[in-house]
Amino acid sequence: MFDSEYGYTGKYCRVEKISRTYEAFDIETGERATDEISAPTRSKAAKEGFLLGEYLTKTGYYQWRMDKSRPVDSDQATSPVVSTPTTTTTVPPVEVDFLSMVALMNGVNTEDNDSVIKFVHRDSLKLKPETLVMPELKWKYLIHAALRGENILMTGPSGFGKTFAAQCLADTFPNRKFFYINLGSTQDVRASLIGNTHYDPEKGTFFSKSYFIQAITTPGAIILLDEISRAHPDAWNILMTPLDPKQRYVRLDESEDAETVSVAPGVTFVATANIGAEYTATRVMDWALTNRFAIVEMEILDEAEETYLLHTMFPQLPDKLIEATAKIACWTREQVKSESPEITALIPTRTTVRMCSLMADGFSLEEVVEVCVYPSYDTDGGLDSERTKVKQVVQAHLPPPEDLDDDLLKNVGGSIHELSDWVEQPVDSDGIIWEKNTSTGEMRKKFPF
Repeated sequence: MFDSEYGYTGKYCRVEKISRTYEAFDIETGERATDEISAPTRSKAAKEGFLLGEYLTKTGYYQWRMDKSRPVDSDQATSPVVSTPTTTTTVPPVEVDFLSMVALMNGVNTEDNDSVIKFVHRDSLKLKPETLVMPELKWKYLIHAALRGENILMTGPSGFGKTFAAQCLADTFPNRKFFYINLGSTQDVRASLIGNTHYDPEKGTFFSKSYFIQAITTPGAIILLDEISRAHPDAWNILMTPLDPKQRYVRLDESEDAETVSVAPGVTFVATANIGAEYTATRVMDWALTNRFAIVEMEILDEAEETYLLHTMFPQLPDKLIEATAKIACWTREQVKSESPEITALIPTRTTVRMCSLMADGFSLEEVVEVCVYPSYDTDGGLDSERTKVKQVVQAHLPPPEDLDDDLLKNVGGSIHELSDWVEQPVDSDGIIWEKNTSTGEMRKKFPF
């Protein structure tokens, strides 16, 4: 654990221009350090004639800074001077006894490799939900990370189950607390991740720790950092130290003692990120942050996988409706990946689940695509527009009505026309609302049930 000091660490580099590149070398060991320092920083230091010093900020983030008290040609250039550090109060790490940790980990002794191997490669497969469609290898990788307290970054297109996979992972460990933190919605970064100062007439001014601090100090917690690619860079700087396996702390600069809080044992961070030019509100993530995670890519489902998932979630729907929904969605996905796509947006699994949910509630497939699919496609271009092309594909995959009538009556509980035959009647003297079937004259109670 780092000793809660900030300032220059005592590591310095000299920058020399070799050919067209500004190269950095450690002044003590002579080792090349060019790859650790950005090109603009090296260039500026060389042109102005100062050494570059490794600097630990108050937020626990290492930076290379030009130290103007250390000119290259001075006698100090070969004898590093460490700045006087500012000390803070260090909060002792949370202690968890062996049996409690085993209980948090579903009875797995993480100090016993055989116990870990058995759970990861055999027992965990029985815990994988049917509605989570992902390769067994990636599921085992998630389980292993949760056991070892490692950081996982879930990447992939929006709407294909990144957040759902993280929630399934948390459900696999019922004794561990699950914390959800949406980094994409944080307005005041420090207040959200560190805490805030409040005033009470009786207590006076006091510091209140954030939900994030509560999460990282909970032993065995699984913390979902959702939409990390939409977070402000200030949030990334704060996350650097708790995500670092050798540091694992957060400094509460706003608190009275500027205390340092350690991440509790067994804590696992699971982050989600949308990466791609189409996600205009996201930022290119700092490699130093990304490198603190093991990356798991959520794949786009193919037609067979999509059909299986929808059948599993909506067994009451006719096969032909589910197959048509999967075919339409997968056509859009193949188009977007092709060299000459006719459309620019794909239908994600999140949308197909919504479509089937509506059909299970009595909407027809034609009505569902009208409200769930078509609004995502542009109408510019008339007959050559994206929406026209999608409509043509939908029409080609719509099951014939004669193939659905019997299935709908059997599996959904009646066609839409049959449902509409029931007309609400006036409230009777007992306060009961009845409905009358205009075709058969049958009466049924609507409220109270």
